Amino acid sequence: MVSDLPIAIRTDPTHGGRWTSLRAGEREWLWHRPDPARATVRPGDTFVDAGGLEECIPTVRGTPDHGDAWSRPWQRHGDAETLHCPDFVLSRRVDSGPAGLRIGYELHADPGYRFLWAAHALLDVTPEARLAAPDATPTRLFPEAAELLAQPWPDGAHHVTGPWPAPYGLRLDRLGPDDGTAVGAILTDCAGVTVTDGPDTLTFSLHADADVPVSVALWRNLRGFPASAPYRSIGVEPMLGSVFDLAEAGPGDAAQVPPSGVLRWHLDITATGTRTD
Repeated sequence: MVSDLPIAIRTDPTHGGRWTSLRAGEREWLWHRPDPARATVRPGDTFVDAGGLEECIPTVRGTPDHGDAWSRPWQRHGDAETLHCPDFVLSRRVDSGPAGLRIGYELHADPGYRFLWAAHALLDVTPEARLAAPDATPTRLFPEAAELLAQPWPDGAHHVTGPWPAPYGLRLDRLGPDDGTAVGAILTDCAGVTVTDGPDTLTFSLHADADVPVSVALWRNLRGFPASAPYRSIGVEPMLGSVFDLAEAGPGDAAQVPPSGVLRWHLDITATGTRTD
């Protein structure tokens, strides 16, 4: 019988606050790539991809790569975890219930501070998995997709936009099979998506004030990256903002701290699957 499943997460505050587990029933949804270099990173180091879920802020790509949170320790106080960075303080709190999880975020910074945030979840899914989002969602493609498109990439363009699930004819809802490609995309003005893999589903729903851009990023690496030693990794990433690199953010492309100096948002996670009890 397919039913809602209880969800539990584990985090590692000492090593960048990374989520090390996202378990629904008997299934672990997070993909892992253990790397001993992760234990000794410092701010400014090259990103070390250990899998799991990274809190990417204030950018995803660009400088610093994958943001400033993954290389800094968080502090745990009761049921909250807090990160102190030079330009902001970010806190998160996990509330669990029978219908899933709610992760609440609160960012303190100077009014007007612009940033991107992404829950950079790398998922352990089969090549048959699918990503469901509202049809015709405006979806941005970035230059790494250029060689996969039938038409030339526009000169100087940071991104192009087409309707989900096949912007510019590139079908993205299928998370396999591995074909040696790697492409990033952002489903703009999209608050929620569902991953279906066999009998199991995982749904992300992101909630913020109406003037905050809400999107979902997709990193579909089907053994196409990195060129020297490619591996498979599938990222489904609820985010604030609609670009990967804060330096490329135009008007409305990034979140902005209001005059109060505090911005709040929350992420809901639910899952279904086959229960045997």
